[in-house]
Amino acid sequence: MRPLHHQLDGPLPAPEGVPTLLLLGSLGSSLRSWTPQVAALAARFRVLRLDLPGHGASPAAAGPYALDDLVDAVAATLDDLGTGPVHAVGVSLGGMVALRLAAREPQRVRSLALFCTSALLGPAEGWLERARTVRAEGTAAVAEAVVGRWLTPGFAARHPALVADLRAMVAAVDDEGYAGCCEAIAGMDLRADLPRIGVPVLAVAGADDPATPPEHLRAIADAVPDGRLEVVPGAAHVLPLEHPARAAELVTAHVLAVEGGGGDPTTDLTTDLTTDGGRHAAGMRTRRQVLGDAHVDRAVAGTTEFTAGFQDFITRYAWGDVWQRPGLDRRARSTVTLAVLTTLGQEHELQMHVRAALRNGLTTAEIGEILQHCAIYAGVPAANRAFALAQRVLDELARHDESGAAGAGDEER
Repeated sequence: MRPLHHQLDGPLPAPEGVPTLLLLGSLGSSLRSWTPQVAALAARFRVLRLDLPGHGASPAAAGPYALDDLVDAVAATLDDLGTGPVHAVGVSLGGMVALRLAAREPQRVRSLALFCTSALLGPAEGWLERARTVRAEGTAAVAEAVVGRWLTPGFAARHPALVADLRAMVAAVDDEGYAGCCEAIAGMDLRADLPRIGVPVLAVAGADDPATPPEHLRAIADAVPDGRLEVVPGAAHVLPLEHPARAAELVTAHVLAVEGGGGDPTTDLTTDLTTDGGRHAAGMRTRRQVLGDAHVDRAVAGTTEFTAGFQDFITRYAWGDVWQRPGLDRRARSTVTLAVLTTLGQEHELQMHVRAALRNGLTTAEIGEILQHCAIYAGVPAANRAFALAQRVLDELARHDESGAAGAGDEER
């Protein structure tokens, strides 16, 4: 197949050391389905979005397709662009393509982040029947049913304009391209590939996904040598559409962890950390990575003459020194921080660092394990309160994902 239509975002030309993310969408979607994540991801990475054959602006070759045909088209595009190894992120069919690319051509892939996908998605006859329907009646005939699986009913009811736009996107897909991709899924079985995938794999499931329920993602995470599962509540099949902020956070934390313990790939490595100015600059970068730009912007805006010295001190010595040290990666530092804050009952700090732990790649399940461990060594009352505060943060993040509006948070350091 020929190279695919694509769009690049982020620092161009990419500075040396800035990772490239390859974003692959679901069957029936175009590269604009990633629009809600692009701004957040492009702030740290070079972001490459592709349209699969017959989708968006990519031409459709005559079908039927095999999954390897789709991988060939992706590989040809990467060769044309000279990207080097990528962190591949895929939803549904995009995740299947990413899995096969990593197994077949491991030199091209640094890590995988897979949303709502599967290594085997039968029965094959169902996909072949959908291909026949589309060839006979067009993609408009399946658009309503397809989008009905992409979003949870409550979210769809609250966003009718989005639902209409997504149906139009599916209906615009070339009939032959859509049918050929259905046939690729019908003939796909990646189970033998999974043990051979030698890169870190993040498998993200929607708790309410009717097409690829969490057990499909769990099977992938269990079968690859280095995999972990994250289940997002209140999400159906195209999770990044319902939870754009959470999806971007999960991808960002995963890629930064793979690239070196959560370090910032855009950091100027010539920064002199032996000077106050250098430590302050490095500290501000780290502070933004761990706590988020919105949080730090509020803290900076709230600085007064009275608090300015303390803000400078914290930025230089906490974020510019201790959080920069190579002895522990950021996941480990978040683990220690949560345990200490739980033990000391530092409530405002604890909520802030639950958010930071999620940004640093800890899962909600891992945070729960840390707090439960604290119940033994710091006392049940302390852990009980910590669980309540952590749940408050998780609930707030879920509301944020639904509304797209950031909460103010509790602590402005």
